[in-house]
Amino acid sequence: MKQWTTGQVSKERNISVRTLCYYDQINLLTPSYKDDKGRRYYSEEDLFKLEKIIILKSLSLPLKNIRDLLDKLSYKQILISHHNYLQEQLSKIQTSISNTASLINMIDLEECLSWEHVSRIVQTSQHNSKKWMDYFEDDEKILLQETIPNLGSNKEITQRYISLLRRIKWCIKHNIKPESDEGYQIALELIDISNDTFQGDTELMDKFWKVRKLQTDETGLYPISEDALEYVEQCLSYATELRAGI
Repeated sequence: MKQWTTGQVSKERNISVRTLCYYDQINLLTPSYKDDKGRRYYSEEDLFKLEKIIILKSLSLPLKNIRDLLDKLSYKQILISHHNYLQEQLSKIQTSISNTASLINMIDLEECLSWEHVSRIVQTSQHNSKKWMDYFEDDEKILLQETIPNLGSNKEITQRYISLLRRIKWCIKHNIKPESDEGYQIALELIDISNDTFQGDTELMDKFWKVRKLQTDETGLYPISEDALEYVEQCLSYATELRAGI
């Protein structure tokens, strides 16, 4: 039967010899064999026990609790617990990434970003992020969840919307009328983005636009000023007139 020395186990599992000796001292992990000179030798069963200890330690359990659990839980049960723990940590990391991306995108959108504004938007995003979904049918939700821009995402569609909103705000600030070449180009870009988002479903597009114009506390969507929404509608109306030759 193959056996491993303390040094070999230490090297292969990146755990100090001192720690292994301590585990032996407190009867948490005692090597199956010791020679006349006191050298410790670990069996394969010992190493599986060590793996269980390492996993349980990663769950922030104290050594006393680990000792009580070692013989009660199988290796598979411990792995399942570890898997669930990692999934929970992954969810927290993904939430943190999403919140950070939201802040980056908000900085791109807002010329002057106060902490109160950031706090309000982040809280709205966290607590009401899916409120707007309640306005749609199940089959519509499937499409919209995949395609609607999300501040917590760095997808191309989100960046295109951010760029468009910045152009709209710039035009409003500099008194560029919707009935202008810039307003017409904004309308064309919005139509192009909308076609990609809604995949040509004009009814769904109109339905979402109505929801988009509702108050943020009702929808959980990123707040867009009434001035910006009205500017967009005027741009679209102007583009429609030009296309119709009016």
